[in-house]
Amino acid sequence: MTDSKSTDRFLSAARSIINTHLDSLGQSIYTDVNRVIHSNPELVYKEFIAHDTLSSYLEKQGYTVTRKAHGLHTSFEAEFGSGGRIVVLCAEYDALPGIGHACGHNLVATSSLAAFLGAARVLLDLGLAGRVRILGTPAEEGGGGKVKLIEAGAFNPPPGEPPIAGAFMVHPMSADSLGLGSYAGLAGWRLIASEKLRVEFRGRTAHAAGDPWNGLNALDAAVVAYNNIAMLRQQIRPDERIHGVFEDGGAAPNVVPECTRMNWCVRSSTVKRSRLLLERVKKCFEAGALAAGCEVNYIPSLSYMDLRVNNTLSETYVEEMALLGETFLPREIHPKGFGSTDMGNVSYTVPSFHGAFVIPVSSGVACHNPDFAAAASTQEAHDIAIKSAKGLAMLAVRVLVEEGVAEGARRDFEREEDDA
Repeated sequence: MTDSKSTDRFLSAARSIINTHLDSLGQSIYTDVNRVIHSNPELVYKEFIAHDTLSSYLEKQGYTVTRKAHGLHTSFEAEFGSGGRIVVLCAEYDALPGIGHACGHNLVATSSLAAFLGAARVLLDLGLAGRVRILGTPAEEGGGGKVKLIEAGAFNPPPGEPPIAGAFMVHPMSADSLGLGSYAGLAGWRLIASEKLRVEFRGRTAHAAGDPWNGLNALDAAVVAYNNIAMLRQQIRPDERIHGVFEDGGAAPNVVPECTRMNWCVRSSTVKRSRLLLERVKKCFEAGALAAGCEVNYIPSLSYMDLRVNNTLSETYVEEMALLGETFLPREIHPKGFGSTDMGNVSYTVPSFHGAFVIPVSSGVACHNPDFAAAASTQEAHDIAIKSAKGLAMLAVRVLVEEGVAEGARRDFEREEDDA
C-alpha cells in the first residue's frame, strides 16, 4: 500500500477486526486453553496435553492443523492465507520441574494463539494477500525446541519464495525484574547467549580404605573443576554467568568414584563472547582432570544464541500497543535480564520480535519462581496477554501489508547479521 490515507483506513479497519474478534474469543481461550495448559504443566518434549489442547482449539475455529509437525511429537503448525509474505507466531507451552508454569508459557501460548486468530481474521475479512502461521515450539526450557525446528526447516520459505518475513512472540515478566517502572512492557528485549554442556570425568575405581592408591578419583576431578570455576568468576564480565550442578558424584563413600558428571551453563551477551568464555571454562575442567589423573569428556547440548533486537519490529509494536493505551519501552538501555531463550536462534535465522509484557506478581519476583507461576494463572494476567496479542496481531498484519515495515525489518536483520 503506497497511499498513506488508504493505508491508515486499512490499518484502522484491521485493528477493529482484531479487537472485536479477540474480545469475542478471549474468555473461551482462557477457559479452554490457558487454564488447561497452566493446570497441566508438562516438561520438555512431553507437552502432549498442551499440544492437543492448542491443536483442538484451532480445529474448532476452522483451521487445518498439522500435529506432530516437523518430526517433533509435541510441535504443531497451522497456516491461513495465500500469496504474499509469510509471518510466523511462535507458541511456547512447556513448564519447569517442580514449579510448573513459573515462566508463564501458558500466557505465551495464549498470546500467540490469539495473535494468529486475530491476524487470520483480518486476512479473511479484508481479502488480503499474505500468510500467517502459528508454530508450536516445545521445549524452550533447556530442550532447544526452536533449534530443532530450525534444523528441520520450519523457518524456511516454500521453494522458490522469498525468506520468511518475520517470527514473533511475547513473554510475561514482572515489572521489577526488568526495571520497567510504570511501563506496561518491553519491546526490544535483549537476552544473552547460553552454551550448555555436560562434563564427565573418568578415573579408576578402588577400595577407598583398602587400596586408595590404586584409584583415580573422578569426584576429585569434578571438585577441583568446580573450584577452578568459582575462582574464574572473579575475572568475568558483569553480564556473564557460569553455573552448574553435580549430577553424579559416585555411589558409595568407601569406593573411589570411577565416573562423575556435571551439568553446566555458560552465558555471555553474544554468541561470540559466550564461545570465548566457554573455552576458558573448559580449561578449568581440563585442569581438574589433570590434577586427579582422570579423563574428561564433553557432552554438548543445544546452545542458545543471544536474542537480537529488530528496531523496526520493536518500534512498530510500541506504536500498536500505544493505540491500545499501553506504553512499552522500545529497547532496553541497560539490559537487566541474564536469561536466555532459543528464540535467540530464530533471531539469527529470520527477522524476529520477542517482547515482554508485565503481569502483576505479588512479590515482584522474576519468573522461575512459584509466585510467578501463581500470577500466570490469573484472569488479570490472561487479559493482559490478550491485549498484548492484539498488538502482536497488528505487527503481523503490518509486516504482511506494509512494504516499509517489511523492508525495514529485513534491513535491521541483515545489518545485525553483518555485525554478529
